Amino acid sequence: MMLRYALKTVRARKGGFLGAFVALMCAAALITACGTLLETGLRGTIRTERYAAAPIVVSADQNVHRTTVKHKKGKTKVKHKAKPIAERAWLADDLATRLRGLPGVRRVVPELTFLAQPLTAASAVEKDRPAYGHAWDSAALTPYRLTAGRAPESDTDLVVDRHFAERAHLKPGDRLTVQSTRSPRTYRVTGIAAPASDVSHQTSLFFSTAEATRLAAHPGQVSAIGVLPENSADVRTVERAVTEALNGTTAQIASGDERGPVEFLDAAAARIRLVSMGGAMGGTSLLVAVLVVVGTFALSVQQRHRELALLRAIAATQGQIRTLLGREALIVGAAAGVGGAIVGLPLGSWLYDRFVALGAVPSTLQHTVSVLPLFAAVGATLFGAWAAARISSRRVVRIRPAEALAEARVERTRPAWGRTLAGLVLLAGGAVLVAVLSRLRTEPASTPVTFLAVVVLATAVSLLGPLLVRAAAAGLAGPLRLSGPAGRLARANLRGNAARMASVVTPLTLLVGMTCTVLFVQPTLGNAARAQAREGVRADYVLAAQGPGVPAAAARALRTRHDVVTEVVRTTVRVGLDMYAAQGLTPAGLARTWDPDVTAGTLDDLDSGTVAVSELAADQLHLKPGDTLRLTLGDGTPVRLTVAAVYTRGLGFGDLTFAHDLVARHVDNPLAASVLVRTARTQTQLATTLREFPAVRVLAPAEADSLRIERQQANAEVNLLAMGLVLAFTAIAVVNTLAMSVSERVREFAMLRLAGATRRQVLRMLRTEALSVLLLATALGSAIALAVLTAFSVGMTGSAAPAVTPLVYLTVVAVAGLLALIATALPGRVALRTRPVLVATAKE
Repeated sequence: MMLRYALKTVRARKGGFLGAFVALMCAAALITACGTLLETGLRGTIRTERYAAAPIVVSADQNVHRTTVKHKKGKTKVKHKAKPIAERAWLADDLATRLRGLPGVRRVVPELTFLAQPLTAASAVEKDRPAYGHAWDSAALTPYRLTAGRAPESDTDLVVDRHFAERAHLKPGDRLTVQSTRSPRTYRVTGIAAPASDVSHQTSLFFSTAEATRLAAHPGQVSAIGVLPENSADVRTVERAVTEALNGTTAQIASGDERGPVEFLDAAAARIRLVSMGGAMGGTSLLVAVLVVVGTFALSVQQRHRELALLRAIAATQGQIRTLLGREALIVGAAAGVGGAIVGLPLGSWLYDRFVALGAVPSTLQHTVSVLPLFAAVGATLFGAWAAARISSRRVVRIRPAEALAEARVERTRPAWGRTLAGLVLLAGGAVLVAVLSRLRTEPASTPVTFLAVVVLATAVSLLGPLLVRAAAAGLAGPLRLSGPAGRLARANLRGNAARMASVVTPLTLLVGMTCTVLFVQPTLGNAARAQAREGVRADYVLAAQGPGVPAAAARALRTRHDVVTEVVRTTVRVGLDMYAAQGLTPAGLARTWDPDVTAGTLDDLDSGTVAVSELAADQLHLKPGDTLRLTLGDGTPVRLTVAAVYTRGLGFGDLTFAHDLVARHVDNPLAASVLVRTARTQTQLATTLREFPAVRVLAPAEADSLRIERQQANAEVNLLAMGLVLAFTAIAVVNTLAMSVSERVREFAMLRLAGATRRQVLRMLRTEALSVLLLATALGSAIALAVLTAFSVGMTGSAAPAVTPLVYLTVVAVAGLLALIATALPGRVALRTRPVLVATAKE
């Protein structure tokens, strides 16, 4: 029975439910898009390319592990956690000997994978096909077969893959300079090879075995071992034999789809990053969606207050009204959920493509889509619609029928005490989150709290909205009175219809607060880091490379001229399971090129057995000079070092600083990310000394700072894209809510026209209302953003000075104002088209 009434109501009041439908549909699309990213991170396929012909691949363990044992109440609980390392872990090459001779094994092929960047025209090396070097002996793992020329034999021979040869116009006999882990070297192309299967995400360069071993710079180690079974052997049986043979080692055995993560380490790491981004976006989207949808349904129920009061007056019970509204919400939610889920699929694909284009996610991690995000979006939409209807209808179903009719036309002068109490509780909760945020000193911990605080404070504004609107009406009484009849009418509406106006203030506040937070969080962090880097670099010049890095030979060339040179190699290490940004610096003459503002200890003691730590790391790990620090280097090598110094500028230089040689031996790319030079010579003289290294540039510190700004902007683009959909959804909610609020006032406008107001005066009244609401929302949203950004700045940088760009802030306010005026003016003009007599005498 109630379902039939609900269907009839939805059919009869399509316009009234349109706003709720749009809000729910956008929410479903957003949840579906975030769900596809989350699923890609959890289940995305990483297809193998180089190991296509090797059914079994043996690799080193790419994780650090921690096992905890707890004894409680006579029970023992064992927990095991693993976290990935940043660089490639290497295997002992003697493990290949164990595998040779196993039953069913035809061939065991050791693999070397290392940096090998061709120094040729930029167009020849595609961005999505990075170049790697290998020994020609491992070509069988794909397999690559020669299509021209011969295999490399001497240290200066080179075989290139066919795709790269075509783009670079290479043929056997040509010369090619390659920047690998050592100094650039020119090789003679002796052959061109083509893969037997599709290889579309990398460029392969093959060297002789001796040269590949030299360039890999890991003597006695290999990056992986491929096992090729006999044609008649069962792969599973051979895999079990390999597992048994390697029992007692940390080697990992992969087969099938598990081979892809062994080959593409960046894709395996991107899974975790994508899960984090998808979860953060999805969680924030869900919170914003709930806030927006509840406000939309509240406005929809308020528009039907008279209708619902009449139902109560003719003996409809509380349960029947509640059931009717719930069924209506489920009908609208089902239609919006299905439509939004369908729209969310291409939206998720577009979002994935943008992340790939920005370099946040490698293309080797294939986008995965199933029905799970769709079902989740539809389910969340149905639940959200039902919950929003229940929350919005609490007042109308609880009051007596006679009171319902009395309140149908006149808004209550005071909001319900429960609403006010809930608003105060959330306001206190938001204040607690802001206080907690000011104590958080790591970006992974502070970022989710930042956006959660904005949503919680915006929710508090939603609940306290009527009181805030009345307070704003009182504060604006003077200016509105001076603006003529339109201002006086606007003030009367603000005071008399505070609940309706509050439903408009909420999405505008959320839009201004969330947008300012998203836009200024990264600049706050980036500017502080750059300021520390500028203050800490004492060098006269900085060397940077257009390729993978500055080779050690370039630094040696400068040292022979008595320049003070500090090579900088960057990596990421783990202390326990916690990740820390780290760098390796040349200790000799370090104080002349670098000043991290040491507060304890001395950098004079920095060597391969010591480490300098930032104050943040020292506080977190309870360290001081002389203490011992156990950690895991980027390639999984455990080390035990003595703390030599503590410094303050960790935001600009990383939390841990090692001697250069210690880090360079344990990273995939040992080339210097930059080189600091202290010299009496000019920039031109330095460039002349480095003319043998055409990819190396000599920069002034200000130019190097500009490069950091470019990298900061690239990171900001990723974060803006991640939250851009949430902001777009909030902007749509602003337009949607304003349009709903204006559209339901057709009879009010008609009565004003009949009382003598002109069409222009009514429109001026609407604009005055919109500007008043915008002023209040801007003040509230700006206050929320300022409080959150200040707390973020205090926690991350130690300074209560968030980086706010006035022009960007004014643009945010201008866009919000434009949306408010357009969403008010257009429905207002449509509402004023009908003759006021017809509207006033028409049935409701």
